[in-house]
Amino acid sequence: MHAFDVLGDPVRRRILELLAEGEQPAGTVSDAVRREFGISQPAVSQHLKVLRENGFATVRPDGTRRLYAVNSEPMRDIDAWLDRFRRYWTPHLDALATELARGKRERRLREAGGDSPEESRSTP
Repeated sequence: MHAFDVLGDPVRRRILELLAEGEQPAGTVSDAVRREFGISQPAVSQHLKVLRENGFATVRPDGTRRLYAVNSEPMRDIDAWLDRFRRYWTPHLDALATELARGKRERRLREAGGDSPEESRSTP
């Protein structure tokens, strides 16, 4: 199964979000997902199995519990694939960061009682 097929399912994405917070018992993951999505425990188990079989999650026994965690390797593969496309959004995000910084600077100047850069430029 292709990585984006695995991640295309909202339940599996949510499970990975939960696991990104740290290793979780299967029961904890199942309870959270069942509440949020209204699906059965066997359905959650199937999603965990898909994640495990496709390398996105690991499981280790801890007594009677099964502890799940994110396996970062497939995430690195996805990140590498996405890297080809970053050039499309990185300049826009950089421009946004510049505008946000400019707005914060102007707000600080106004709050400090100074003129904004635009007002000071238009004053003779």
